[in-house]
Amino acid sequence: MKNYEQYKRVIRFFTAVAILAVEMGIYWVAWSGYFSQAAGTPFFRRGDWLMAAVYGLMLLFFSRMYGGLKIGYLERGNVLYSQMLSAILANAFAYLQIALLAKRFLNPLPFLLMSGAQAVAICVWTFLANRLFEKLFPPRQMLLVYGNRPSLALMDKMNCRKDRYQIREMVHVDVGLETIRKMTPGYDAVVVCDVPSAIRNQILKHCYGEKKRVYMTPKISDILVRSAEDINLFDTPLIMARNGQMSIEQAFFKRAMDIAFAGAACLAALPLILATAAAVKLQDGGPALYRQKRLTIHGREFYVYKFRSMRVDAEKDGVARLASDGDSRITPVGGFIRKVRLDELPQLFNILRGDMSIVGPRPERPEIARQYEEEMPEFRYRLRVKAGLTGYAQVFGKYNTTPYDKLKLDLHYIQNYSLMLDVKLMVQTVKILFMRESTQGVAAGQTTATMECRTNRNKEIKSNG
Repeated sequence: MKNYEQYKRVIRFFTAVAILAVEMGIYWVAWSGYFSQAAGTPFFRRGDWLMAAVYGLMLLFFSRMYGGLKIGYLERGNVLYSQMLSAILANAFAYLQIALLAKRFLNPLPFLLMSGAQAVAICVWTFLANRLFEKLFPPRQMLLVYGNRPSLALMDKMNCRKDRYQIREMVHVDVGLETIRKMTPGYDAVVVCDVPSAIRNQILKHCYGEKKRVYMTPKISDILVRSAEDINLFDTPLIMARNGQMSIEQAFFKRAMDIAFAGAACLAALPLILATAAAVKLQDGGPALYRQKRLTIHGREFYVYKFRSMRVDAEKDGVARLASDGDSRITPVGGFIRKVRLDELPQLFNILRGDMSIVGPRPERPEIARQYEEEMPEFRYRLRVKAGLTGYAQVFGKYNTTPYDKLKLDLHYIQNYSLMLDVKLMVQTVKILFMRESTQGVAAGQTTATMECRTNRNKEIKSNG
C-alpha cells in the first residue's frame, strides 16, 4: 500500500474514464444506429459529436453527484447503485432530448436495450475496479482512541468497510498521551473519537510529525470554525465565525425557489397524491392524512402534514416515539409509502404555506426535541433556519442517525449555506429515495435515536482497556 498510495487518485481517475468511455461508446452505437434517424433531422458529423458531448456531460454530472465513480471510497454496492442511477437518469434526459427533436414520443425499447448493455458494463467494471483497488490498497490498520462519549457507533460503521478500515485496537484516552504516542508506530492511521480538544491536538500534531493519517469526529466547535472567515485587524489575523443567520438576499431567493419547486411538484404529483390518499383510506377506513406538531425556525411550532402510515391508535399511550425496525404499528400500505417516501408528499403544502423549506433540518417533535436538549443543549441550533423536506442529515445520514451526529450534519448545512448547496442536496435526494438504510428505524425498545442501548457496551470496553 505504501508503494501505491500516492497513485490512488490517478488509478481512480483512469477507472472513471474507462467506464464513462464505455457508456458513451454504447450511446454512440445506439445514436448512430437508431437515435439519429429517429430524431427526424439529418445530422452532420459535428452534430453527432455535439449530441455525444451533451450526453457525456449529463453522465459525468450525475456520476459525480451520486458518487458513481468513487471506486475504493464508497462500498461496492453503493458504487454500483450510484453508477446505474446515473446512467438511467442520463438516458432519461437523452430520451426527452431526442423526443423534442423528433417532436414525438419514441419507442422506448432501444433506450431500454442501451440501458441494459450499460448495466452489464457497469457490473463488470465495478467488480474489476474493486478487485484492483483491493489488491493494490489493502485496508488500513488503525488504532482507535476514544473519550467519554460512546464510540461503538463509529467502530461499527468502520467495520462495515473492512475493505478500507481495520480497527486493530481500541484505547481510552485515560491511558495517557505518552502511551498513545508509543502505540502509533504500529498502525497506518489513528482514529480519534470525541477526545478532549487539548489531548486531541497533541495526538494530531504527533501523528502529523510521524506522517500518520488521522481520522477525527468533529466537535460542534470544529464545524463552526471550519465555516469561519479569515479577516485582518490591521496586522492581526482573525477568524470570524458567523451566527448561522441567512442574509436577506439568501432568504429571498431560497423562498422563491421553494415556491417554484413546491408549486411545480404539487401539479406534477397530483395524480400520485390522489392515488396514495385513496390507498391509505381503503387500507383501514381511517383518515388519509394526519397532522403532527413539529418545530421550525426560531422554535416556532406548526403542524406538519403526512399521509398516515401507522394505525390510527399508534400512540394511544400518549408517548412520542420514532418508528422502529419491524414496527407493528405500521400498516402494509404505510410500509410501502414510507419506503418510497410517498408519505412525505403533503409536506409540499407546508412548504407553500411557509412553515417549511425544500431543504433544511428535518422538523423534530417538541417532546423529542426537549429530550435531546436535556443532554445536548446545542440541539436547538438546528432551529436557525426553516425545517426542510430533505436536508444534509437526510442525504448523508439515516432515519436513526444519533441526535449528536444529526446536529453536526445540520450545522454543517447551516454554516455553509448557499443556493447551490440546496440544488446539490435536492439532486442527491433522488439517490436515497430507494436506499433501505436511509429509512431504517431505531432499535427495538428505543423511543428516540439516542445510543443508550450501546452505552453499557462502551463502558465494558473502557474497563477492559
